Amino acid sequence: MQKNETKTITTNRKAFHEYFIEEKFTAGIALQGTEVKAIRAGQVNLKDSYARVVKHEVFLVKCHIAPYDFGGYANHEPERERRLLLQKKEIRRLERVLDTPGITLVPLSIFITECGKIKVELGVARGKKQYDKRQALAKRQAHREIEHFRKDHI
Repeated sequence: MQKNETKTITTNRKAFHEYFIEEKFTAGIALQGTEVKAIRAGQVNLKDSYARVVKHEVFLVKCHIAPYDFGGYANHEPERERRLLLQKKEIRRLERVLDTPGITLVPLSIFITECGKIKVELGVARGKKQYDKRQALAKRQAHREIEHFRKDHI
């Protein structure tokens, strides 16, 4: 990796389909040793995962990190709650935002920074209605057709 470059391990594509992302946060994540190795091997799934605030701490829930193949007896539990590392000011702000109905905190991606730290990008999200999803899908399809037409005629 070059300077100021991050390596994205996984993204939560379902989150962008199901929610409007209003704001983004970057958080560190407290991991065990075998979890770090499994994430570096790309064995992580953010589907159906979310984050919640409990007693002024933020936890990542239902994030599946597969057991490390060479972990042995010291392997981790695949879907345990993992603590996210945010500043106190950010946590207080998230608590205020999450009190409003219809707002949730979803992980958008997991990536490795240039210095080797594993981070989670969180999004403050508002759920989409069915017609919003259809509109987004139609807009994406129209954009694809325009690009396809443009490539053919250049």
